[in-house]
Amino acid sequence: MQNKTQFQADKNATEFHARSAAAALMAMETRPEGLTQTEALQRLGRHGPNTLPRAQQRSLIVRFLAHFHNVLIYVLLGAAVITAALGHFVDTGVILAVVIANAIIGFIQEGRAEQAMESIRHMLAPKSAVLRDGVRCSVDSAEVTPGDIVLLEAGEKVPADVRLLDATGLRIEEAILTGESVPVSKAVAPVATDAPLGDRTSMAFSGTLIVAGQGRGVVVATGSSTEIGRISGLLSKVETLTTPLVRQMDGFARWLTVLILLIAGALLIYGYFVGHLPFSELFMTVVGLSVAAIPEGLPAVLTITLAVGVQAMARRNAIVRRLPAQRQNRHAHT
Repeated sequence: MQNKTQFQADKNATEFHARSAAAALMAMETRPEGLTQTEALQRLGRHGPNTLPRAQQRSLIVRFLAHFHNVLIYVLLGAAVITAALGHFVDTGVILAVVIANAIIGFIQEGRAEQAMESIRHMLAPKSAVLRDGVRCSVDSAEVTPGDIVLLEAGEKVPADVRLLDATGLRIEEAILTGESVPVSKAVAPVATDAPLGDRTSMAFSGTLIVAGQGRGVVVATGSSTEIGRISGLLSKVETLTTPLVRQMDGFARWLTVLILLIAGALLIYGYFVGHLPFSELFMTVVGLSVAAIPEGLPAVLTITLAVGVQAMARRNAIVRRLPAQRQNRHAHT
């Protein structure tokens, strides 16, 4: 593990797009005819497989229960307990059905977003053509290792980050990295050290699609140390922030709860001390009014509305991992 970490640090410090092809071969300690099978196995054991690590995910139960972590939901669950104690089982069933439906809708929608995030791991090419002992052979892309010489052809995906050694009419679509849908023409000549990712024409990046031409290059990064691996790592480290919508809903739920309790307390005090009503009957009446004041349908309506918005954004190729986050995203783009 220490060797792999050290290799990634060295790779990040070495800007291969600004080096000549010969310098890249020398830095990777390889040859134009490729590694031997023994060298490839040794490097694979040292650097690990050419795969993206699986992001840590919450269990299905935890993801489902997370949709009950809301002040308004707590109020509704409290109302369900009170109505059940009062024997109003129909009202209890309605409240619980709304709460559960709200959780199910959010759980399903966020599950789709999690699947979309997980699909990044499958962007790598399943098979790759490499030179081993000077002979072309096809290997699993997971077995591609730094120093390998890979052969790139139209219709295939680039298996790893590659410094090009030869390029004949080579054009690669790099939309997954740069967002630019127009294929980029590749060349062997080095570019400026500070060239942005989209202008590094001497490089071919893991997961990008070759749309025309052919080429040959030396692998300089694999797995999580590639550009697509770096993006995958950043996504796994995204901090969970409280969105404005969630803050507003929490504030509304607290304000509503306090208001209902104040009104209920005022009615109880007035009815008992001023109206001289029996406390038991008065208490049941006040509890019934308090339960009726709680908007049971609000969480479900809110969740359904957000889910519809998520579907609309998904048609524009946007991924919303948490339902309330889309409101914040919309403000960020306006």
